[in-house]
Amino acid sequence: MLGGGFAMASYTGRWRNTKDIDFYIEQSECERAVAALSKAGFTDYFDTLAYDRKWIYRSTRDGVIVDIIWAMANQRAQVDRQWFENAPLIEIRGESLKVVPVEEFIWCKLYILQRDHCDWTDILNVLFAVGPRINWDHLLDRLDEDWPLLKALLTLYGWLCPRRAALLPESLRQRLQVDRPAPQQKRRFDRIRLLDSRDWFAALLAPDQPLAV
Repeated sequence: MLGGGFAMASYTGRWRNTKDIDFYIEQSECERAVAALSKAGFTDYFDTLAYDRKWIYRSTRDGVIVDIIWAMANQRAQVDRQWFENAPLIEIRGESLKVVPVEEFIWCKLYILQRDHCDWTDILNVLFAVGPRINWDHLLDRLDEDWPLLKALLTLYGWLCPRRAALLPESLRQRLQVDRPAPQQKRRFDRIRLLDSRDWFAALLAPDQPLAV
């Protein structure tokens, strides 16, 4: 399954430059995936930059990086058959490819909240694009006792985009005890500018403008 920036683009219709391409597999397929990459001339990236082999295989050829992923970096979960069963199909350059389901896409990125790297920006763009269509029950089942992460994200989303956040199911807000977003009373500025000056939030950009990294 296609993941990373390509998956986000398929859900949001917005491109952002990315240093690599991510593919998700079940761990049992790892040897076959590595063999296919080797046959195509890719070599292990480990000698260039060491990485954690417990969840990812990184390969490179002519400056192109291809990542094969079968688990979360924090070992919270591994890719299972249900990911593939729920994965939508898209076509890229004549090839039909499955894309990581939006619920698993959010699930993975909720845990990437580090001092020097945070993937919540990607989730906010996905919520803005397809929030009302997400299977929230499935996502909450995946999160299990980690649901406070989602509550925190939805609280932030309601502050950033109160009108858009109001389109999310009322049952979701009740289940997570998230207040219904209140309209912004004084529109002196876009709240996102209090967090970052870069143009990474689709709500403020022209339709054809790529997302800033």
